[in-house]
Amino acid sequence: MINWHDIDTVLLDMDGTLLDLHYDNFFWTQHLPRRYSEIHGGDLHQVTDTLLTRIMSERGSLNWYCLDYWSQELNLDIPALKAEVAHLIQPLPSTSNFLSALNTSHCETWLVTNAHRVGLDMKLKRTDLQRWLKRIVSSHDLAVPKEDPRFWERLCQQHHFNPDRSLLIDDTHSVLEAAGQFGIRHLLTLKQPDSQKPLRQDSEMTYPAIHHFDEILPIPKPVLP
Repeated sequence: MINWHDIDTVLLDMDGTLLDLHYDNFFWTQHLPRRYSEIHGGDLHQVTDTLLTRIMSERGSLNWYCLDYWSQELNLDIPALKAEVAHLIQPLPSTSNFLSALNTSHCETWLVTNAHRVGLDMKLKRTDLQRWLKRIVSSHDLAVPKEDPRFWERLCQQHHFNPDRSLLIDDTHSVLEAAGQFGIRHLLTLKQPDSQKPLRQDSEMTYPAIHHFDEILPIPKPVLP
């Protein structure tokens, strides 16, 4: 599926790619409505419906991912609430093996995420992913989400890479689509971003997909002179 000799830069999403999306899904659909109801009052089922409708209205925008925005909108300390269930932050299977293999290969490994910096820092402290990464970029640094081709343009302007020799692995179709429009040649997605949900079917996905990173290992070691 991947010819590693054609790859110089590996661009990795975080949530649903390296980390289990169950944490985020559980927080936004269950923990947040319950805590909102406890703090502000209201029937839990009605609160859940109202919150999810409000949150989904921002899908694909930078606000969708911005913890400051939701703290202000909902009059809650969202980072503090996310910390309450931080024990659910877990890497997906084979993440460490894959990152270790990349670390000893010829490829540069970059994390490119839509996660807000506060949430990103929380996850890095829990998982220590940064030890494997050459560069960490949040879409909030570039003021546009990864779903927008301008993200990739700005990323390339600030941190040069060759799109034709780059691999992006991401669980979100619209992100892969934007990256492809920009010119990133190698695109790959995940069949099970959330370990508590069923595998996505091939018919649901436009891009090549893997279940675990072991499927695209080994990575050839660099040839020493």
